[in-house]
Amino acid sequence: MAQYMIGMYQPDGVVPPPEFLAPVMARLGELTEELRAAGAFVFGRGLTDASTATVVTAGPGGEVHVTSGPYSEGPEHLGGFDIIEAPDLDTALGWARRLAEITGLPIEVRAFAGSSG
Repeated sequence: MAQYMIGMYQPDGVVPPPEFLAPVMARLGELTEELRAAGAFVFGRGLTDASTATVVTAGPGGEVHVTSGPYSEGPEHLGGFDIIEAPDLDTALGWARRLAEITGLPIEVRAFAGSSG
């Protein structure tokens, strides 16, 4: 079984109204339970807003720099992710499609290096 990260990208600073968010969160909970029942769920979590990120970089002389804010500039950032186990990419993409249908967000699927499937 291979492990895949399913990343959900969301617009920065946009918080949907409760009447939209509540049913989406309920459906996400149901999908997580389906992943668990299928033995596919490994871990999943939402992230704080990208503005709360801190980036640590090492310069050519070995000095370390710490800066506030996300590594890359842009209107959308990784807002959360699930790590799943699946026999192949097509199966992982099936779960990702469901996630995209529920959230309406762009979803990225990537296998972990060295993961077989």
